[in-house]
Amino acid sequence: MSGFFGVVSKKDCVFDLFFGTDYHSHLGTRRGGMAVYGANGFNRAIHNIENSPFRTKFERDFDEMKGNIGIGCISDSEPQPLLVRSHLGNFAIATVGRINNIDALVQKAFQEGTTHFLEMSGGSINATELVASLVNRGANITEGIKIAQDAIDGSMSILILTSKGIFAARDKFGKTPVVIGKKADAFCVSFESFAYLNLGYEPLKELGPGEIDFIAAEGVDVLCPPRGETNICTFLWVYYGNPASIYEGQNVENMRYGCGSMLAKRDNITADAVAGLPDSGTAHAIGYANASKLPLTRPFVKYTHTWPRSFMPQNQSRRDLIAHMKLIPLDMMIRNKRLVLIDDSLVRGTQLRGTADFLYRSGAKELHIRLACPPLLYGCPYLNFSRSSSELELIARRKVAALEGEGYESKLQAYTDPDSPEYAAMIEAIRSELQFTSLRYNRLDDMLAATGVPACKCCTYCWNGKK
Repeated sequence: MSGFFGVVSKKDCVFDLFFGTDYHSHLGTRRGGMAVYGANGFNRAIHNIENSPFRTKFERDFDEMKGNIGIGCISDSEPQPLLVRSHLGNFAIATVGRINNIDALVQKAFQEGTTHFLEMSGGSINATELVASLVNRGANITEGIKIAQDAIDGSMSILILTSKGIFAARDKFGKTPVVIGKKADAFCVSFESFAYLNLGYEPLKELGPGEIDFIAAEGVDVLCPPRGETNICTFLWVYYGNPASIYEGQNVENMRYGCGSMLAKRDNITADAVAGLPDSGTAHAIGYANASKLPLTRPFVKYTHTWPRSFMPQNQSRRDLIAHMKLIPLDMMIRNKRLVLIDDSLVRGTQLRGTADFLYRSGAKELHIRLACPPLLYGCPYLNFSRSSSELELIARRKVAALEGEGYESKLQAYTDPDSPEYAAMIEAIRSELQFTSLRYNRLDDMLAATGVPACKCCTYCWNGKK
């Protein structure tokens, strides 16, 4: 996943750019970058943030950078923003999204005369560089952005920094948000709507799917109106989004309360207390506790002073270990207790299995797991939500394959129906492997109701495979 932030100001923008970009640190763990344009032209800095927070790595750049226009990015994959010189002029570019047809686009570029792309470690192509090459096919930047978005199989939101201002484009399906804020002497553009609030900006507008705007110090112009219907990623509310963010008019924290409430209303479990798995599970647990009238407790506290980034290592086993090391058990809240533990989702199952094991070792009598979203059965083709190399890394998908055998893919839809015997068998297989006392997932219809957004505007592909 990635997030970006941009500022166009009548004075120096680096303070706002630095903190606005830093507010996106929950969306990526590998690279951070900023690019500004000022009296001395373009200036850019990119740093590895796998082992240190964005602010620590960019303190020197914060003091040295000067400019009144800038863009920043937190990325879980390629280094960005990139600086580009082309027939369209000099510009910096940052992106959020996923390209499924990279190989085909690269080959087409070679056939049309593009000489090379720079390889990253592991031999992969920098996706943002590929987007820049697609933009450069246009007679102007607006046309180039349209060409890029139409050529990409997946989704792609784009910020392009020029000497005059910032081109902001939301992906053509509206999978990810792009919002604009304003204050007396500046405009900003952001993935997360909360990122500009403490900087003095007020909300101005949210771009529609495929919309392209140009942001200058004097105002915002719409260069291309929305070109389709919104189909925003619902997982942003469930997990990835910051609790203070608002998507399509609906607050993340409030949605999570609703998810927990929906879980409780369909549950009949007898337990002593409800707990949320920090951090995103906490709000879901509050909603569950409020609806069920069970007491909300903290059976463990999260130690983040030296372990701030739970999924920073590339190795899955190390990520699981760090996630475990961050949770400190509170014996009095666990021993001989029947606990309802709420988490946002269950992906591979390894981290939650480890958490369950340590709760049992700490004396928990029963452990009833509740998930805020349905079972994840399909890998996302629009956003880089995980580093999974195969859909069979998803525990729900793996259980379907074990239950059905060869050709299981044709039978997946039966497992998306929470009232089907196939679904019940899948849930029991997951529960048995992970050794939970009981296991229940949120229903898709309940989760969508909790968003407060019409279901037709929400992407549900990872749960039901429907684009």
